[in-house]
Amino acid sequence: MEKTQEHSEIPAPKRKRKHRPSVAVGLWIIKRLENVIRRYSTVGDSPFFDNKHFPWIPTLEANWENVLREVELVLKDRERLPNFQDISKDQVSLTQDDQWKTFFLYGYGYKMDGNCTRCPETTKLVESIPGMFTAFFSILEPGKTIRQHRGPYNGLLRAHLGVIVPKDKEKCRIRVGDQVRHWETGQCMVFDDTYPHQVWNETDERRVVLFLDVQRPLAWPGRIFNKLVLQLIRWSPFIQDARRNHRAWEEGLER
Repeated sequence: MEKTQEHSEIPAPKRKRKHRPSVAVGLWIIKRLENVIRRYSTVGDSPFFDNKHFPWIPTLEANWENVLREVELVLKDRERLPNFQDISKDQVSLTQDDQWKTFFLYGYGYKMDGNCTRCPETTKLVESIPGMFTAFFSILEPGKTIRQHRGPYNGLLRAHLGVIVPKDKEKCRIRVGDQVRHWETGQCMVFDDTYPHQVWNETDERRVVLFLDVQRPLAWPGRIFNKLVLQLIRWSPFIQDARRNHRAWEEGLER
């Protein structure tokens, strides 16, 4: 994938989020553990990673058209899909409109049974990925920008499979650290979302990716630390609140 020139950043909003004391302590511990993760990473430490490190990628790319067919069915109900901030309230600092829609299959290891039933082929694919933690369709509307932000924990790596990519690809791009790339239909990119990153869709077309979080490949004993931290994150108020929000959306859809 080609690099393009970096464009000006949209600064993150200068607001302080108030966390419960237990959450604040948890975040402090996680940041310290990130140094352990870097030390035991078997794929290095960089903004983007070579796909050769991830043996599940060829199967995913070979089946991207199956994913596309299910995405097209999901998009028929686009107006009823939840905005990202409707599911994860913590995203309100990044997006407050209806231009970033989501369709979750898995969220931090929790399966969204109704959505998975609607997308059986995609579900089968993501369930075959070792260490898959989160999987959803990320739907970015024309003109949408996601301001610079940082992921919560480097024990997970992020992968995007390009499903629907605007024709003017270089105007639909992502910057991670100091590297800028654009999506390609049917191809994956893997990156570390704890590097500051930002997304632009400066086209008049919709962009859809299959958004994945997978456990970072680690040598022992890093794998043990990582499993413990990820389990604690699953139990955290952030994730449990998001589960309740998604359940409420599903119940509303059924009604």
